[in-house]
Amino acid sequence: MPGIVGFISKSAQSNAVFQLQEMLKTIDHEAFYASGTLVDGALGLHVGWTALKGSFSEKMPLYDSQRNAKLVFSGEDYSDDGGWPGECEPQYLIERYGRDRNFVTSLNGMFHGVVADRARGDITLFNDRYGMHRLYYHESKDCFYFASEVKAILAVRPELGAGDPRGLGEFVACSCVLENRTILQGIYVLPAASRWTFRNGRCEAKHTYFTPKEWEAQGLLSEEPYYEELRSVLSRRLPSYFAGSQRLGIAMTGGLDTRVILACHPPLPGDLPSYTFGGMFRDSHDVRIGRKIAGVLKQPHTVIEVGKDFLKQFAEYAERTMRLTEGTVDVYRASDLYVSSKVREIAPAKIVGTYGSEIVRQAVMFKPAQPMAGLFDPEFLSQVQRAGETYRVLRTQHPVTFAAFSQSPWYHHGILAIEQSHLTVRSPFMDNEFVRTVYRAPERSLSNGDVRLRLIKDQSPELGRIRSDRGMGGDAGLASALVRSCREFSFKAEYAYDYGMPQRLARVDHTFSRLRLERLFLGRHKLTHFRVWYRDQLSDYVRQILLDPLTLSRPYLQRRTLESLVESHLKGTENHTLAIHKLLSLELLQRHLLKGN
Repeated sequence: MPGIVGFISKSAQSNAVFQLQEMLKTIDHEAFYASGTLVDGALGLHVGWTALKGSFSEKMPLYDSQRNAKLVFSGEDYSDDGGWPGECEPQYLIERYGRDRNFVTSLNGMFHGVVADRARGDITLFNDRYGMHRLYYHESKDCFYFASEVKAILAVRPELGAGDPRGLGEFVACSCVLENRTILQGIYVLPAASRWTFRNGRCEAKHTYFTPKEWEAQGLLSEEPYYEELRSVLSRRLPSYFAGSQRLGIAMTGGLDTRVILACHPPLPGDLPSYTFGGMFRDSHDVRIGRKIAGVLKQPHTVIEVGKDFLKQFAEYAERTMRLTEGTVDVYRASDLYVSSKVREIAPAKIVGTYGSEIVRQAVMFKPAQPMAGLFDPEFLSQVQRAGETYRVLRTQHPVTFAAFSQSPWYHHGILAIEQSHLTVRSPFMDNEFVRTVYRAPERSLSNGDVRLRLIKDQSPELGRIRSDRGMGGDAGLASALVRSCREFSFKAEYAYDYGMPQRLARVDHTFSRLRLERLFLGRHKLTHFRVWYRDQLSDYVRQILLDPLTLSRPYLQRRTLESLVESHLKGTENHTLAIHKLLSLELLQRHLLKGN
C-alpha cells in the first residue's frame, strides 16, 4: 500500500541506508508506484515512500523556501484553503507548516506524514484524525521504526515476527485487531490524530491533536435544521473530492450511499466512468441498478465479473491479499483485490460511498463471532473470548464515535488497503465537516426514515425513483412495499443458501446436488459464493492448505476437529464456510508474515 517507511535514531548505523532500502522494497509493490528516499543525518531521520503515479502525493519531498523544513506526505487533503479543487500540487502543505506547526489540525482527508525541521531541530510524525491512513510503529531503546505496512519493520527487525496471542484472538473473533494492536508482538498502530515530536533521535512528546469528545459535545439539531445542514455540507464539500488531475471513476451499487453523492454532485455526461461488480450466475440487483443510474446520468458503465477467471487465480490473489492486509481481513476479500486491478484499467482514482450508512445510520459492520467448538486450543480460545469483552466495552462509545473512530480505521482498514494498493480512494462520508455534522443528528432521526432517501429525492427526483437493491425508495404504496418484501426475502434466502446455510439443510442440498440448486438462489445480491466454491471449484486448494501437515501441526488448532470440518464441507454434508475463511486466513498469515512458520 502506498505510504511511508523509515526510522528515527541518533545512533550512527553503518548500514542505515541499506536498511531503509530494505524497508522500502517491501511496500513498492507495483510498476505504477513512484518511490523515493530522504535522509537527514543531523536529525537522525531516514524515510522512504511510495505513491501511485499521478497522485496528489507523488512528488515528494516538499521543501520550504529556506530548505530548512522537509515534508513527506502520503494521502490526500481536501481542506477548503488547500490545493483542492485544482491541480495536483501539494506544495501548500509545507508552506502551511511554516505558518503553523500544528497545521495538521486543519487538514481534511486520509493521510500520514513526517516533517524534518532543522531550524527547530526536531521531527514531527503525524496522521489523520481517524487513523484511516494507517501507520505502524515499533519503539526500541535506540530507534523508532514506522511504516505503512508491518512487513517493512520486519524486514529490518525480523525478531518481531512472533504472533501476539491477544491480537490473533481478536482477528479470529472480529476479522480485525482492536485498540491499535496488531497480530505481532511489539508492533502497534499509530493512534488516530497523532502528532508525535522527536528530538535527538528520541520521542519527546506524543500529542493527540483531536478527540471525538469535541464533536460529541455539540448541541443536537431538530430534524429540519439537521437535514438542511447535511445537505449544505454535501453541496459545499463534494466538489473537492471530484477535483485533481487523476482520471476518476465510481462504483455503481444498488445501495443509497453512492447515489447520495451522485444526486448532490451530478457529473457532466460522459465525465465519470462507472462500474459495477457482478457475479457468475446472473445480473445482480447491483448490476441492474448500476446500469439504470449510469443511464440516467449518461455515464459509461462496465460490469466487472467475479467468476471463472477469479477462481482460476484464487490462490495467487488469496496470498497477495493476506500479505497486503497483514491480519486485517479474511481471505475471501481476495475478490476485492481482483476487482481493484480491473478498476485501475478504467480509472486510477475512485469515489466510494463506503462509510455512508455506517456514519449516517450507525450501521454496525462487525461483531465478535465464536468459533466452532473444539477447533482451537483452550488457551488460544480464551484470547478469542477476551476479544468479545473488549468489543462490548467499545460499543459503549457514542455510536458515531464507534463508527468513525473504531469501526472504520480498524475493521475497514484491510478493505481500504486492498483498494489503495491500486487506486486513489476518496470517501466523502469521512469528510471532517460531514462527520462533525452527523454528531448533531436529532435523537429521533434514525426512527424517522432514512435521511439519505430524502437527500436523493430532493436533489434528483429521477434517481430517487430507482429502488435500492433491498427495495428502498421509489414511489410509496402497496406495490413498493411488496417489492421491498420480495427483495428482503431474496436477500435472506441467498444468505441462507450460501454461507449461512444451516447444517441440516446442507445435507439436503448435498442429496440434491445434481440439480445445481445454487443457480436458483445465488447471484441476486452477492457476487461471491464461497460455500459452493470451497466445496467445488476451490476444493483442491482448501485441502492443500488446511490438510497440509504443517497446518495440522499448529499448536493452537485441534487436528481432528480441523480434519473433520474440512472433509465434511468438501463432501457437501455440512457448511463450514466461515470457519474455512478464518482457517485459510490464519494459515496464510502464518506462512507469509509470522515468525517461525
